[in-house]
Amino acid sequence: MNESLGGETIATTTLPPDPDPIQQLITRPGFKAWKEKVKSTHGCMHPIKLRGGSTITHRASGNVLRESTGSIWIPCGTRRESMCETCSAWYAQDAFHLIRSGLTGDADKGVAVEVAERPRWFVTLTAPSFGSVHSRSVNAHGKMYRPCSCGSWHSETYTRLGHPVDPDTYDYDAAVLWQAHAGKLWHRFTIRLKRALARIGGIRIKDLSEQVRLSYAKVAEFQRRGLVHFHGAVRLDGPDGADSTPPSWATKEALESAIRTAVADTEITTVRPDGTELALQWGTQVDLRDITAEAKAKEGLSGQALAGYIAKYATKSTGATDGADRKFRSEAEIDLVSTPAHYEAMMRTAWRLGGLVQYEHLNLRRWAHMLGFRGHFLTKSRAWSLTFGQLRDIRARHCLLETLSELDVAEDDVTVVNDWHPVGFGHRDEAEREYASAIAEQLLQKRLSKHTRQTTNGTGGTA
Repeated sequence: MNESLGGETIATTTLPPDPDPIQQLITRPGFKAWKEKVKSTHGCMHPIKLRGGSTITHRASGNVLRESTGSIWIPCGTRRESMCETCSAWYAQDAFHLIRSGLTGDADKGVAVEVAERPRWFVTLTAPSFGSVHSRSVNAHGKMYRPCSCGSWHSETYTRLGHPVDPDTYDYDAAVLWQAHAGKLWHRFTIRLKRALARIGGIRIKDLSEQVRLSYAKVAEFQRRGLVHFHGAVRLDGPDGADSTPPSWATKEALESAIRTAVADTEITTVRPDGTELALQWGTQVDLRDITAEAKAKEGLSGQALAGYIAKYATKSTGATDGADRKFRSEAEIDLVSTPAHYEAMMRTAWRLGGLVQYEHLNLRRWAHMLGFRGHFLTKSRAWSLTFGQLRDIRARHCLLETLSELDVAEDDVTVVNDWHPVGFGHRDEAEREYASAIAEQLLQKRLSKHTRQTTNGTGGTA
């Protein structure tokens, strides 16, 4: 094309538009195979790439019935929604089944349906106070009835809710040390709970397991002040767990009394940086909710609803430390995290304490991005229900049985050998990530629609 400039004619060139990255991906050789691998991981954002092979051999004849070699992908499996929404959704689904089966029973998963009639409570344990924080006090109707300790009335959207009124006097050392011992504090609580139950039953603690089995499932949730609290469903079974009935003295009233006694008696002693003793306990806010079948019927609260409530917290990040989902390699990396000053102060405190010899066993620098919290977000006792591993085995066996059905052979008649090795991780570019995200959303919506139909028809979810 020619243009005139100041009486002089010059030639100009029109550049073609930049190629569309998604269009380039779609036309790339091997796209269909890549797309199928993305679907096989449900659209995982950080798939693990394996190379190797698998063989199915008939034991009697030694004939290889099926052999496959090449590369496969598996999901990253993270529980963190901020890192991989797809794998987080699968984790939440598994967590839901673990919790629900312990509340309502599930014969298909080997949990007796009689657990729905057992004595049980939903307990929330919180952290103590380490200094005044900005807060809003509301009644049952959501109306504020008193101002914050700073003298102001804060709205729900106030960005400093949970943050210290006076950061200079806030006990950051104690807060981080409590956080680091929170998991141990829960463990000590379960021990105290068993002792309290033994006293109520008039038996020795070493004989308790012959009459009662304490089962629980709990999840950690970060509060706005950057400290965790625990939501836990606690249940009493007979000596053989879910398949047995507890004795007549092990009532829901006895369990409630034992829980309150155990909370008050639980204490762990550590030391401050200067060597003075520091006692770590639960906060004064202890909430107990009756979740027996009778109480749930009155409130209209189903076991599925409660399981969903607990499971959703198992997939959340700290909630307070957006952008700090990975461990810090140096203190300088804390500067790169976009987070409020209060959470940054807890991170720096954890990093500083982690460099002291007396806290070496706590490995605080490794957990500075978690504000010092070192525990698991979801834990359960062995007798509560089945495990994550058992759920994965159920899915794997379902896939194997489908394959063996195609081969028209019984499971006991074959030997399966898998030999896979990791060769890569994640997607190569933004186009792949964007397309994988679209696939993930599509599959997730399809899965949610199926779950909704099953719930509406009364068939429940599947693992």
